[in-house]
Amino acid sequence: MANPFTQAKKQIMNASKKLKLNSETTSKLMIPDKFHTFWVRIKLDNGRRVKFRGFRSQYNNALGPYKGGIRFHPEETADTVLALSAWMTWKCSLVGLPYGGGKGGIICNPKELSNSELERLSKQYAKKIAKHIGENVDIPAPDVYTNSQTMSWMLEAYESKMNISSPGTFTGKPIELGGHLGRIESTGLGVAISIREALKNLKIKIKGSKVIIQGFGNVGQNTAKHLEKMGSKIIGISDSSTGIYDEKGLDIKKLIEYKNSGKRLIDYKNYKKISNEEILVKKCDVLVPCALENSIDNHNAPKINAKVIAEGANGPITTEADKILFKRSIIVIPDILANSGGVIGSYFEWLMNRTGENWDVKTYNKKLDMMITNAFKKVFEKYKKIKTENMRNVSYMIAIERVVNAMKLRGR
Repeated sequence: MANPFTQAKKQIMNASKKLKLNSETTSKLMIPDKFHTFWVRIKLDNGRRVKFRGFRSQYNNALGPYKGGIRFHPEETADTVLALSAWMTWKCSLVGLPYGGGKGGIICNPKELSNSELERLSKQYAKKIAKHIGENVDIPAPDVYTNSQTMSWMLEAYESKMNISSPGTFTGKPIELGGHLGRIESTGLGVAISIREALKNLKIKIKGSKVIIQGFGNVGQNTAKHLEKMGSKIIGISDSSTGIYDEKGLDIKKLIEYKNSGKRLIDYKNYKKISNEEILVKKCDVLVPCALENSIDNHNAPKINAKVIAEGANGPITTEADKILFKRSIIVIPDILANSGGVIGSYFEWLMNRTGENWDVKTYNKKLDMMITNAFKKVFEKYKKIKTENMRNVSYMIAIERVVNAMKLRGR
């Protein structure tokens, strides 16, 4: 499997060449400002003491505080965290947020830990990074296998250790602790908006468009929900157990209820089952990979049968696959644009925590729609003008140029 940080560096190198940046500037873009690695020690419910490897990458803060989620995953690696923190830097830059990029993680299997063990793990992690974060320094959020409860535990540990009240240090919190109802759906809504804009520009009607979604967690579910509202037909979805498919369209409401009851799609009776590999190459208008990195590589890219791919996940397409898809004239809405709704939603929460305002969901979603639509327009116009570059390269060029200009103004 491709190393995600190697991929991230290739993308930086490619954009740097297009922007004609000198080697010194390019080198600065290839390494994080700071990378923290440490052991997180806790006592299990059975009394046994164990330790888990933890990370926090603070990639670049030329545009503002580091911003990025915290992941709990058994296959977490330092390189994955580094890559994701780099992608967060460009994502925040592309959509015009006053943030840099960060990312954190713990190598653990949360499914094997009890609720009280997860609480202890979350709090110990927060204590380890406490002196390195803050609402003007580095603002974590939920990510893979973490949620609003994780953020509540981390906020409590952070505020206790630092002896301050600072709800803006974490986003993705419950409403009672300064979170916002709109944040739950913001990533999926953002993916749906980016797809709407792509189809509009390609003169494909969204009403009746056929969509396949790989990965049916929070992002996949909310992408499906909002696309269905816009008139799309969801014909395939998958989770880690299997894919399900129906050319006539799936009952998304029932499937969301089913998945959220803790069940797996392989046990769902009503639809035809297909493999996770097969679902990626089924014919559709839009394919939305919302699982982990490197789902689409040089082996399956030649078989992809979609007009548009929107990256709901971070880094689901390898660099080699990107080239194949571009040659085949398949439009790829890159992760730093397609799934930017999550960090935009986090920005809104952070802003409200600092100002004391509280927008209703309608206002929140309207502002999010406007930011993603504007970012998409900027990318697509440049993409059409250049013609020789795919949307990812164009997005990177816009995002990296903004970061480089900020670095120059700061004298870095």
